[in-house]
Amino acid sequence: MKKFLNEKVIPIVIKFTNLKAIQALKDGMMFVLPFLIVGSLFLLLGNIPIPAVAKAITDCGLANVFNQIYSNSFGLMAFFAVAGIAYTYLKNDKVETAFAGSMAALGAFILLMPYQIQAGKGIVLTNVISRDWTAGQGMISAIIIALASGWIYSFCVRRNWQIKMPDSVPSAVANSFTSLIPTGAVLIVAGIVYAIFKFAASTSFSEIIYSAIQTPLQGVTDSFGGVVLMATLMSLLWWCGVHGGSICGAILTPILQSNMSANQAIIASGRKLTLANGGHIFTQQFWDNYLCMSGAGIVIGLVIYMTFFAKSDTLKELGKLSIVPNIFNIDEPVIFGIPIVLNLYLIVPFVLFPVLVGAVSYLLMAAGILPLFSGVMVPWTTPPIISGFLIGGWRTALWQLVVIVLSTIVYYPFIRKIDLDMYRKQQQAAE
Repeated sequence: MKKFLNEKVIPIVIKFTNLKAIQALKDGMMFVLPFLIVGSLFLLLGNIPIPAVAKAITDCGLANVFNQIYSNSFGLMAFFAVAGIAYTYLKNDKVETAFAGSMAALGAFILLMPYQIQAGKGIVLTNVISRDWTAGQGMISAIIIALASGWIYSFCVRRNWQIKMPDSVPSAVANSFTSLIPTGAVLIVAGIVYAIFKFAASTSFSEIIYSAIQTPLQGVTDSFGGVVLMATLMSLLWWCGVHGGSICGAILTPILQSNMSANQAIIASGRKLTLANGGHIFTQQFWDNYLCMSGAGIVIGLVIYMTFFAKSDTLKELGKLSIVPNIFNIDEPVIFGIPIVLNLYLIVPFVLFPVLVGAVSYLLMAAGILPLFSGVMVPWTTPPIISGFLIGGWRTALWQLVVIVLSTIVYYPFIRKIDLDMYRKQQQAAE
């Protein structure tokens, strides 16, 4: 089994992980996170669930300021994504003018967005940029445009299609000429695509991508089967020794953030956030605070046992080293320390428990017992219960506490057997 995994499965997974597009997508989306977290903070400040405090903030005008900061972080997430992904792609390709390339990608993204909006019955505004397309609705087109722009720009640089200036010319001036032809190539291709969609279909590239790709993807992932599939895949990859969070996150993050943005848009429109009003269950908060609570495998129960109840010195010391990182959702010391990787005995709780938590959480949210997540987001390192209270109130925090208890119960018989085996060997060695 281990030989098959090491020789057949893991090399394919690593090869996929090392693809230029996957690396750029995984690392480039990190540029979006600071804006989302800061935006979430100001969204929370502008909508504090204490009537007297909320009224005071609104009356003094601060609510408007807070909501403006929020809307210009969440509302521009596709801008940040297209620039970050293109920049990462070019940086990984060792392109010196990577920043200029990211700006070319941003220009192509704006060029391919819808060029008009319906402002009312019979009223059409042209030459405007709608925040619908700079936020969640534009995420998949942003990814496609960023990767395509990065490839085109890098293609031009690799073939030395650049204007070289003498060494005596200041670097800022020289770089602007160096990036001229690659930038022109990106915008010319984007212009051709714009013309094709405008004259052939009377629409825009972003609208076609949203209706043909993003909407079906959001529907498939935001389902019971989608949650179960992604929870299983992430845990299995980690069990194989591959960073399952990075691989699954690279694919899922844009979709989950789009779902989160759509949920907040429902609230902003004055409607109640419910499934009937188009709310989504599987969002970035669901992934971070349910499926990845205390890290992959939701191993906090295992760490609690090792720290406080283990008999073997090895597990006891590993527990002491792991407990603090694990509180902040970091579990690599446990995964590679016990190890969980390729451990056939621990595959059962490590894979199945996150699936169970994901499935039950989905059903509880679908039934209205747990709330849907709004746009409030916290860093993924925020400890459980605290994170639950901040993003979903007391019900989410209570559910996280229940999950911690269940994790301890589920992992107990498995880690207990390993502990006793290690303790017996320790005793024999001592004798």
